[in-house]
Amino acid sequence: MSFFDFDERIVELSEKAMVACREQIRKIEEVQEYNQNKMLKAFQQCGVSESHFADSTGYGYNDRGREVLDNVYATAFGAEDAIVRQSFQSGTHALTVALFGLLRPGDTMLSVAGIPYDTIRSVIGIEGEYSGSLKDFGINYDEVPLKDDDVDYDALKEKLKTKPKMAYIQRSRGYSLRKALTIGDIKKIVETVKKVSPSTIIMVDNCYGEFVEKLEPVQVGADIMAGSLIKNAGGGIAPTGGYIAGRSDLVEICSYRLTTPGTGRELGATISTKREMFLGAFNAPHITGEAMKTGVFACSLFKQMGYGVSPELEDDRGDIVQAILLENEENLISFCQGIQAGSPVDSFVTPVPANLPGYDSPVIMAAGAFTLGSSIELSADAPLREPFAVWMQGAFNFHSGKTGVMLAANKILKNL
Repeated sequence: MSFFDFDERIVELSEKAMVACREQIRKIEEVQEYNQNKMLKAFQQCGVSESHFADSTGYGYNDRGREVLDNVYATAFGAEDAIVRQSFQSGTHALTVALFGLLRPGDTMLSVAGIPYDTIRSVIGIEGEYSGSLKDFGINYDEVPLKDDDVDYDALKEKLKTKPKMAYIQRSRGYSLRKALTIGDIKKIVETVKKVSPSTIIMVDNCYGEFVEKLEPVQVGADIMAGSLIKNAGGGIAPTGGYIAGRSDLVEICSYRLTTPGTGRELGATISTKREMFLGAFNAPHITGEAMKTGVFACSLFKQMGYGVSPELEDDRGDIVQAILLENEENLISFCQGIQAGSPVDSFVTPVPANLPGYDSPVIMAAGAFTLGSSIELSADAPLREPFAVWMQGAFNFHSGKTGVMLAANKILKNL
């Protein structure tokens, strides 16, 4: 029995798509099970107790639950240390705290995989005229342009001869069609950096990449990484927050930027979110796997429909994002409207393109989410410009995610 009015052609194509992506889904479920058991063991090793869900107030001194939550993430990530806080307003905020914590006037931040995505550019000072950027504080920026949409290792080696303070790795793609970096890619970058400039700090923007593979960047030599709790790492349950994880000395330095030098991680009450943050951490590996399966199905279905996809079905994946090249503006808008119609929240809303600050073309976004801006929930967004690609991510569970993708395909088919 179907609850939705699908064109028969979409039903048939979806059945073929499921057959085509069966092996990829099997591989995802293997990683999903591994990471879920890894998280379960982390909870047990850290001795998580119901008493750790209690709030703290004021300065938040001796907040045992906060300390245990840090330990859970550090253990699950294979990091020496971590700070996990509701006071991080976004992944960009967590990254910003780490950047300002570790860099000093005169230092150079080297982006190794081309220009970072939009929201971090104003933090660096390479776009916009915002007071308080890294540039304002005399911190230099350099980058290694991509070569054929991949890391240019020869150019990277040349740039490293200047001994930059930081090599910055953006794991996910942003609004580009370069591949997301896998753990294997990150390991190769780490080895290259350490060989040429051993003292350079290797920092990873890990947004959209947590629990996609069995290892995390700090387990293959990255020094520090940061991300958001309303993406993979919060399991769709954490209502806000972010994390910084990695070498204990660097995490400590970052904590002084989070609060104040001296007080660092010891300061900060945790109010009304701790249970959800623990529960989100526990669910994160499973939810990430569900989002990945949804992405693989979307890849398979739209490939059956004749559209270009990135990554391809057989490609190794470094994040949860699936890009689909929809060829024209009408298809792009229809796709996002179909995703919105497949959402549990605000399914009756019709997304339309709009001009947004920081973008050079109209942008359309679809997200019927329980948590505002949560991209571990089924969502899609795109600028209305060639090649008219849409970036889709998330899904609380594969079954509803699959339905949302089919509704998007159905909407496009009806408008042809």
